[in-house]
Amino acid sequence: MDPNTGHPRRWTILGVLVFSLLAVVLDNTILNVAMKTIADKTVGLGATQSQLEWAINSYTLVFAGLLFTFGVIGDRTGRKRMLFIGMALFGLASLASAYSQDPTQLILARAAMGIGGAAIMPATLAIISNVFPPGERGKAIGVWAGGVGLAVAIGPITGGLLIEHFWWGSVFLINVPIVVISMILIATIVPESRDPKPSKLDPVGVILSIIGLVAIVYGIIRGGELATVASAEVLVPTVIGLVVLGLFVWWERRIDHPVFDVRSFSNVRFSSAIGMMGIVFFAMMGGMFFLTFYLQIVLGFTPIQAGALMIPFAAAQLIFAPLSQRVNERFGAKLSATVSMLVVTAALGSYAFLDQNTPIWLIEVIFFVQGAAMANIMPPATTAIMESLPREKAGVGSAMSNTVRQVAGALGVAVLGSVLSSSYRGEIAPALAGLPSNVQHSAGESIMATMGVAQTLGEQGQALVKPAFTAFVNGMHVTALVSAVIALLGVALVARWMPGKARPVQQAESKEPAVV
Repeated sequence: MDPNTGHPRRWTILGVLVFSLLAVVLDNTILNVAMKTIADKTVGLGATQSQLEWAINSYTLVFAGLLFTFGVIGDRTGRKRMLFIGMALFGLASLASAYSQDPTQLILARAAMGIGGAAIMPATLAIISNVFPPGERGKAIGVWAGGVGLAVAIGPITGGLLIEHFWWGSVFLINVPIVVISMILIATIVPESRDPKPSKLDPVGVILSIIGLVAIVYGIIRGGELATVASAEVLVPTVIGLVVLGLFVWWERRIDHPVFDVRSFSNVRFSSAIGMMGIVFFAMMGGMFFLTFYLQIVLGFTPIQAGALMIPFAAAQLIFAPLSQRVNERFGAKLSATVSMLVVTAALGSYAFLDQNTPIWLIEVIFFVQGAAMANIMPPATTAIMESLPREKAGVGSAMSNTVRQVAGALGVAVLGSVLSSSYRGEIAPALAGLPSNVQHSAGESIMATMGVAQTLGEQGQALVKPAFTAFVNGMHVTALVSAVIALLGVALVARWMPGKARPVQQAESKEPAVV
């Protein structure tokens, strides 16, 4: 294959890769719609808010921790092979998730899904970079991002349909046919490729990163449960996590084959793009967490209706992601990204003004505007990251960008989920004052817990409904403002450090064909 013209079947290959990624993206968006049902003690698993956070974060933390290693293994042993194995693991773990008997089993099965996802994601972008020539790579990544937008679009409505007609486990079972079809297409269409000079593995770095991140996220989530940061149960794991991550950075700077090359951040184009991407995902994943409960509990929409309401957000990404590269080329990365980040910040801040009487058309407009702005951030940022590294290191670049994205998303769910939990507990406490102390604590953890207690109390419990809605909306307002402030940091980051114009593709691109 000539690296200057690309693979003759590259667009067909791109279609297969986008379809293969469908299960990974679909699963996360479906899960958001299913959270209320999984939290239900009768038709679900009775998961608490912290258990729901772990069901999301067990996947993302394992995913993020193994992305780089699997990217390197794919570069070494074959990206097609890694993609195929990842799909098989993801399918088996989806089966285990579907038939989980309690929240702990679901959390563990989701972690296993993270292993499969970590093998899939970097392989798709690495293969795209390998089969497309430099001149078409930006467009291909835009199509790839549009495919992700399609999965985001159909995820919520698919999840709603499944929840209303089947049991909650069907939201994971839907992955299996996608996985089977993907494996057949990968085996017959996708070419094998390797890095002729692959990096070494770094098991110490992998272990340190996972321990550090899990400890920090545990501390953050525990702080939300207890509504305090002064407890030893919060401080000890958080401090341990920070120390371990400090050791991780020290180790990565010390060795010549790091699992996450922190020295890459000396490249301004790379660091500004990856920082912007991390901040966007932090705010977005945390926001999606509270919007699920707002739509289904406070506004009273069914799962399928809540899924349909998310379509404008996803449709905007589907429409604008393929066009984002043109916008980036015309106005420059700095201007387009700064404006887009400002719009995202405004959208997140606007959630602080939503309440039980907000017109649904206004919510839909906000979703669409936020989706359009994000569509003009992600593809150019991904392109900038991938083009900052040589073509044969595509798996490394993909893994680094996805690692930051997943870690930021996990921290977003943990931090913003804990802000919501702490605020809600403080707001609902007066309404729960007449209940026994042990019931007060459990009922105050989340709006789902309060509504569960209200149902057991009959007519007396109806007095808790209005205070619970008010407490949740107030907590959502605080959480939305925190997410907007964090997004505003992204605006400052991009305006200060993002280069004004995209650099031309480096001449240092490998002239050696990567297909062996």
